[in-house]
Amino acid sequence: MAGRASQRGEVFYRVRFADLDDHRAISEPLAGRLVLPPSVQQPRALRFVWSGDTVGQGWGINPDFGGLVLYDTMRRVQPDFFLHSGDTIYADGPLEERVTQHDGSIWRNIVTPAKAKVAETLDEYRGQYAYNLMDDHLRRFNAEVPMFAQWDDHETTNNWYPGEILEDARYTEKNVDVLSANARQAFLEYMPLRISLAAPERIHRKFGFGPGLEMFMLDMRSFRGPNSANRQSTSGPQSDFLGHDQLRWLKQALKASTATWKIIAADMPLGLMVRDGDNFENAANGDGPVLGREQDIAALLKFVRDEGIDNLVWLTADVHYTAAHHYSPERATFKDFTPFWEFVSGPIHAGTYGPGELDNTFGPRLEFVKAPPQGRANMSPSEGFQFFGQVDLDPESEALTVTLKDIQGDALYSKVLNPA
Repeated sequence: MAGRASQRGEVFYRVRFADLDDHRAISEPLAGRLVLPPSVQQPRALRFVWSGDTVGQGWGINPDFGGLVLYDTMRRVQPDFFLHSGDTIYADGPLEERVTQHDGSIWRNIVTPAKAKVAETLDEYRGQYAYNLMDDHLRRFNAEVPMFAQWDDHETTNNWYPGEILEDARYTEKNVDVLSANARQAFLEYMPLRISLAAPERIHRKFGFGPGLEMFMLDMRSFRGPNSANRQSTSGPQSDFLGHDQLRWLKQALKASTATWKIIAADMPLGLMVRDGDNFENAANGDGPVLGREQDIAALLKFVRDEGIDNLVWLTADVHYTAAHHYSPERATFKDFTPFWEFVSGPIHAGTYGPGELDNTFGPRLEFVKAPPQGRANMSPSEGFQFFGQVDLDPESEALTVTLKDIQGDALYSKVLNPA
């Protein structure tokens, strides 16, 4: 590991914080480092990790357990960067000081005022992020590992969509557009996003890492239509998932990319059915033809095939277990695409569920899964079902190795992908 680390360009920094009103009030210095990405002129081995879902389903920072342990596990593999695939907080998940686990033992949460209720105001959303930063492992991780963060639903409230009016009695503010505006502001303040003056609230974006890899980070939340039975036969506002402008941006960016590997960072899986009561949360809506939100995905996959764009890999979290899916037209209802892989990981520190049901529209095949035993749900972090993924790019062969790991850092599954 030391040899690999020595090949990387690094920036070491030290910062102090000053009071805006009294510049004599200065904090103690904080030190950290940033790893510089490989360049086209100087390609090198690249390693990154991804996961999602932090402090969810009532499982907060527990000193007896050691805090947010998986952040330290990820830090110890010395990644070049971390892709946080969404649910960076659980703004809709208040904590209780004591929770009884499946075995009857007590899980003890640290609870702050912000975590004692659902977030509604800007300050309450800020308090959700501040709570996570109380953890030593997360602060140490943030000081050493650059983060690329995207959002999903729990940064605002469960399963939200623009224009929604809540029926949840816990909320005084029922208008989700008001909540999501506060949530977005807090997200942009606390997550390390470079703000564009042309689009200061935009969350979808792309990043290059030398000649070998480019990452395209999606926003599957801001532009969607209402959650529904997801059976619309024509595309439009009611069936939007990525939205017209984001889909056009993604097509153009993929076509222009010269990187060998194109990583699609999605905050929701493609072929797993994620339900919202009687409605659906993501694109998958059950076996059959392309309908509803699946139309955005079908349009993208067909474009990729028609333009001869190779070597797409999808990474996601959201469903609170880890899995590997291979998609192929030979198994699919929709045939107009090139085979690809999707890897699922998470949670970082939340309840564990699953596995989910696959939809055959794009022909997914389950290659690997680790999830709670049948009949078990919302398993606590102490039960070991917390996961992350690790991606390694070899600069000479350009082989991409994806490894799914557990909270101890042990490899559960690994797949070597060779470029087309």
